Amino acid sequence: MKLDTSHMRYLTLDDFRVLTAVEMGSRNHEVVPTTLIHQIGGLRSQSGTNRCISDLAKLKLISRLRNAKYDGYRLTHTGFDYLAIKSMLNRKSVYSIGTTIGVGKESDIYSVSDNTGIKKVLKIHRLGRTSFRTVKNNRDYLRNRSSGSWMYLSRLAANKEFQFMDTLYTNGFSVPQPFDYSRHCVLMQHIDGFPMKALRKHANKKKLYSDLMKFIVNLANHGLIHCDFNEFNIIIVNDEAKGNYRDDFIVIDFPQCISTQHVDAEFYFNRDVECIRRFFRKKLGYNPVAESGMLDTDGYGEGYKYMFPDFHRDVERIADLDVQVEASGYSKKKKGDRDLEDAVASMRAGDETEYEEENGNASDDEGEENDEDEDEDEYDYDSYQSDEESSGDEDSEEEDEENERIIKALQDGVKELKMDKLGNYIIDDEE
Repeated sequence: MKLDTSHMRYLTLDDFRVLTAVEMGSRNHEVVPTTLIHQIGGLRSQSGTNRCISDLAKLKLISRLRNAKYDGYRLTHTGFDYLAIKSMLNRKSVYSIGTTIGVGKESDIYSVSDNTGIKKVLKIHRLGRTSFRTVKNNRDYLRNRSSGSWMYLSRLAANKEFQFMDTLYTNGFSVPQPFDYSRHCVLMQHIDGFPMKALRKHANKKKLYSDLMKFIVNLANHGLIHCDFNEFNIIIVNDEAKGNYRDDFIVIDFPQCISTQHVDAEFYFNRDVECIRRFFRKKLGYNPVAESGMLDTDGYGEGYKYMFPDFHRDVERIADLDVQVEASGYSKKKKGDRDLEDAVASMRAGDETEYEEENGNASDDEGEENDEDEDEDEYDYDSYQSDEESSGDEDSEEEDEENERIIKALQDGVKELKMDKLGNYIIDDEE
């Protein structure tokens, strides 16, 4: 999904008010009624709202559902991008956006800079792009929802990754320094290096192997397991820039991290270890062997007592970072955390069955599910009316003032607003 911000400079404040109104309405509506957009946006006239809606639709920031039973719109992924970037622009953490420097299964990576010219990296989470069928099939709570749910999960993933990076960087781990985040976007430090997947020779591959294994153990000692520790999520620092970073490598991608108290902690710990062993064995021709005479345990590999870490033997808790970041498995979770964890767990499960599905071993009820997908975009106007009636006094002055305060906070980019159990924005007067 290509990010095109060329039209952002031409959007007015009213355009962003209406775009924000669509985002707010999407919390409770698959398709946001035009009248509700006008009510939340707070523009003086309906004609002004209609003009903004028309301009936003032409730029594909919002879309109109075909065959809908009432006049309404929903936010597109590009519109979601614009809202997140606009918030960072208002906070002056981002000034310009450059080219794409990486594309993953669940994210896009862009080169950006701030108003002082410092180069940074913007990661845009896009959950559901490649795993939509897998996650949707495995999670009943997503079966009757489409784009809105993925924006919600992408927001949760970005929030969680920012928490992980901020905590790990503060505690001295070799991770990018996080600067800011908004909605589904995370702004972080640019690393002068290259992905380890491109590494074919190294001046001291034995030390690199040992350092990576020690990172896994040290992370586990602090209560966390990466769960995706492989050559794609490790950046090797260039030789001329090694003095600028804590180590010769930087680890990225953290939304899927779990606690060492997780029921599957040992499995994912061993999988992270095996990913590194397999890469060094296949790409660098390094497969350490045990040497009985070696007693030094401050490392792993050739020349050390152990070839690779063992979960029960080597992991000894020294900190509780998993509690600080509320990692999966440490305790009872909040609803938003459960939603994200369920989706990530389904993606992991889907990876194991993806090959079988691609080779014609899909379940027999796939046809029935396709029929459900065809009806997915149908929206029951009567159910919308009942929701409107049961939601309380939407036309009351108090709610209008609340909406006005929320829109102003989102546009000013002062802070990330809290959300209630339904995913609605709320203002905390105590702050």
